[in-house]
Amino acid sequence: MTDVLDALQVGVLVLDEDDKPVLVNAAAREMGLVRQRQGAGSTPTDEAHTIVRTLAGQVRRTGITRVVELDLPRLTHGEPLGVNVRAVALDGGRVAIEAADVTEAHRVARVRRDFVANVSHELKTPVGALQLLAEALLDATDKDPAAAIRFAERIKHESTRLGRLVSELLELSRLQGAEPLPEPEPVDVDKITAEVLDRAKTPAAAKEIELRFTGTRGLTVYGNENQLVTAIVNLLENAIAYSPERTTVTVTTSEDQGYVEIAVADQGIGIEPRDIDRIFERFYRADRARSRATGGTGLGLAIVKHISTNHGGRVTVTSTVGVGSTFTLRLPSRPTEAALALPPSVEIGGSP
Repeated sequence: MTDVLDALQVGVLVLDEDDKPVLVNAAAREMGLVRQRQGAGSTPTDEAHTIVRTLAGQVRRTGITRVVELDLPRLTHGEPLGVNVRAVALDGGRVAIEAADVTEAHRVARVRRDFVANVSHELKTPVGALQLLAEALLDATDKDPAAAIRFAERIKHESTRLGRLVSELLELSRLQGAEPLPEPEPVDVDKITAEVLDRAKTPAAAKEIELRFTGTRGLTVYGNENQLVTAIVNLLENAIAYSPERTTVTVTTSEDQGYVEIAVADQGIGIEPRDIDRIFERFYRADRARSRATGGTGLGLAIVKHISTNHGGRVTVTSTVGVGSTFTLRLPSRPTEAALALPPSVEIGGSP
């Protein structure tokens, strides 16, 4: 019987009339529902968690089954353990406790709440700006034509930013599994880097930034060409946006042990060490004022991370403040086993 209970993923615990554990499986111990205490003798004894004992007392008094969700502090520091607990009264004052680990469900729910809050905040800013600018434009149309032109240009800027935000939200939704991913196909790395560099010519020229391409030619990766172009474009646009005028941005391709690496290096402002682990999170900006000035949405690097994950690869970054940053996209150079479709990406809390 003990072996059967220990094989279960749910925690099972039975308390007697004095709240002493008389039956405990391995999952219940791992969840911290029962802890060992050093008694008067040399042999440690089991003791139920305080919250569990309180719940058992309520069920014992009323005879009514209780189902609650709790966040239990872990023995080690970290995120609390989310558990769904069901307590049932048995004969003789005993109470049976069943607990299921719902920490991941809690985390996903929290991520969704944060995402909705962030989206609402990000949409509120350009929408509010458009409203104010439209009112100002109406007032200035007849009285001050020059001001009307300025307001119209601001409306164009804010509407462009709003449109980009909506487009990137839709792209992120597709990448996270809202739509099935296409079958992986061989993609010519020279072709996609040439396309990306061509797209970046205009914003680079506006800041007199030199674009360079170096590395190994004739490489092939497996995946979706459009997604890969999107990922590299995002990296290149970031490099240009956060680089001073008259600097250089370099795209380098190489091959390493079955993987192709596409690196985008700039001579920009760099990233603080405290921000490195978070820059791939949705809406996270290391420099919010600079990001808004450049029209950034805070979604570009999150999109890059999901694309790399969907392709069985990863994206990394090295950076020195005041010197520059290098983002490296590492992708498989051979087809996935049995030519299976690309797996859906996994959402990460917070970290990009």
